[in-house]
Amino acid sequence: MDTVRVKTFLTELQELIVERLEQVDGKAFKRDGWQRPEGGGGLSCVMEEGNVFERGGVNFSHVFGDKLPPSASANRPELAGRGFEAMGVSLVLHPRNPYAPTVHMNVRFFVAQKAGVDPVWWFGGGMDLTPYYGFEEDAVHFHQMCQNALSPFGAQYHPRFKKWCDEYFYLKHRAEPRGVGGIFFDDFSEGGFEAAFNLTESVGDHFLPAYVPILERRLDMPYGERERDFQAYRRGRYVEFNLVYDRGTIFGLQSGGRTESILMSLPPIVKWRYDWHPEPSSPEAKLYTDFLTGKDWL
Repeated sequence: MDTVRVKTFLTELQELIVERLEQVDGKAFKRDGWQRPEGGGGLSCVMEEGNVFERGGVNFSHVFGDKLPPSASANRPELAGRGFEAMGVSLVLHPRNPYAPTVHMNVRFFVAQKAGVDPVWWFGGGMDLTPYYGFEEDAVHFHQMCQNALSPFGAQYHPRFKKWCDEYFYLKHRAEPRGVGGIFFDDFSEGGFEAAFNLTESVGDHFLPAYVPILERRLDMPYGERERDFQAYRRGRYVEFNLVYDRGTIFGLQSGGRTESILMSLPPIVKWRYDWHPEPSSPEAKLYTDFLTGKDWL
């Protein structure tokens, strides 16, 4: 187990992604370093009111603690009460154009420690795409890149992590997926440290080729108030998921993380309506009938 190598990969990945997104947007991210009183810190790279991104954040954090928060040990209660070290890169991008999808990606590494016993470590991560107006070629491309990230490590991983993503990014109270999915994995240590790290690296490295071509296809499409209105309504679902279900958000808040960095994933303009439904056969209805279905895009 080599935490220094993991940290180097994560900080370099953050910088690579930020530099590429700055090329697309034409505006610079604000780089905001911070320290956590209980141990650790991070670098938040945030853009608001860019040319392309209404809000975007690409965050690195590396934190320590004496006691693993409940969200981190929920699936492994035997680890409750251990000290921990956690590091990761997490990003959410909200383009202004309603035809350009929101995207999320993160890769992270956890170590749970206790005196007198071997540390327990694992990786987690994934990426998922949340369109407001769906395009089949975009969904296929994104899922193809997700498969490309995993296929060198075995044919079993993509179907497994795709299913995991569909199940994880699901709003139970709405009975609908958050978007068109992608891949998700957690508590992952299969094959030993080297193999698990290499797979996680590949997921991080495939984010830009998965998302940037879609963004560049959509960012100049003309739109009006109707599309912005629907985008704001659907962004409400994103907020609901992140605040109610997302383990990363809950972990950050439970561990005394930096609230500004944790909640940068929330879109700046959002609307909720009472019992609203799109007109049948409208472009808005098509999102529900053709895209929010958990289908196999490949």
